[in-house]
Amino acid sequence: MRDVREWMAALVRFVKRRRDPVVVQTLRSAAAATIAYVIALRLSPEAAPLTAPLTALLVVQVTLYATLTNGVRRVNAVVAGVLVAIAFSLLVGLTWWSLGLLILASLGVGHLVKVNEYVPEVAISAMLVLGVTTVGDTAWARVLETLIGAVVGLACNLLFAPPVWVDEAGESIEGLARRVRQLMLSMGEEAAGRTPVEHATERLHEARRLDHDIVEVDAALKQAEDSLRLNPRVREGLLHRVVLRTGLDTLEICTVVLRVLARTLTDLAKERESERLFARQAGAAVEQLLSEIADAVVSFAVLVTTDVSRSAESAEERLASQLRHAAATRDKLAQLLLEEVQRDARQWQLHGAVLTEVNRILDELDTEHRSRRLLEELDRTSQEQRERMPRLTWMQERLRRNRGALARRSR
Repeated sequence: MRDVREWMAALVRFVKRRRDPVVVQTLRSAAAATIAYVIALRLSPEAAPLTAPLTALLVVQVTLYATLTNGVRRVNAVVAGVLVAIAFSLLVGLTWWSLGLLILASLGVGHLVKVNEYVPEVAISAMLVLGVTTVGDTAWARVLETLIGAVVGLACNLLFAPPVWVDEAGESIEGLARRVRQLMLSMGEEAAGRTPVEHATERLHEARRLDHDIVEVDAALKQAEDSLRLNPRVREGLLHRVVLRTGLDTLEICTVVLRVLARTLTDLAKERESERLFARQAGAAVEQLLSEIADAVVSFAVLVTTDVSRSAESAEERLASQLRHAAATRDKLAQLLLEEVQRDARQWQLHGAVLTEVNRILDELDTEHRSRRLLEELDRTSQEQRERMPRLTWMQERLRRNRGALARRSR
């Protein structure tokens, strides 16, 4: 009975993780490889056609776009390797020096045909084909098995539609925003009092470590962007991609400015080791300002990752309100710092730097600035797509017009 309960608990955990990229990739890869092997056993002259499941395993990716691109590149790599092997078998055969030349030629051909990460596959295919006695039969069997694996891998993604990873990317962006918020709150609390240099330096190191978080979020965003491409279940895929990408770009700029702000406060702590970083009122204003900006950063992330129009309007209103309060606090801080500099002109450059860096973050989060940036990026991306794939763009526009005409007729 205990074993049954443990098994059921494990099953529940697995079901909860059914949209996890690792789980999805594992199930799809295992199914595709098995099906490809069964088909290859019937069609290939080889006794153990392992190239088919290997190809399916490599071709099947989490997104349809990645499956298509990887499938084409892998087939090109195998065919190129087979052709190189046939040429070498006809000219020189297999010796130690011809093997070296074969590898050099295969890698060179791989770069010429632009198979990217599958360049070693060209050399592997050439060596496997050249190493057997019946080069012709083995060569074409390997091509056939590769095609079987590629077709099965593509069919798995067409029949079992891959998920759209926008939610996961949104969670990553919001997680980054919350880490930025926590760091800002810590910096504000320390700026309001007498801050040891060690504490200010630790905040600086935390700000620098945000770069690693951005790399992880960028990887999640790339996966989401790929899942939106060529996905029949997604409308306005370009808009989703641009919204998420520009949102991450804004957060990345904010983290860079935050790192500069942390360095400014660290330098100020070194100069005023036995004193408060700011006068009491100014320090309280810095703490309040950073707290308000920290909340605005999270609201900005929520706005970027919200796809329901009503929720997006609410998030935008909340962000605009928070930015207005932060701007008022910024003006108050500017007046307090001016009065402090008039009393004591030491480190006035650092005080001015604090205001400059805060202004830069507020400008990046500004809703009007965001709208302009979004429109510019949409225009640029659409133009690039039209220039790169004019026929596909024409077909998409025609389908959109036909849908609109059908909708009008139904009304």
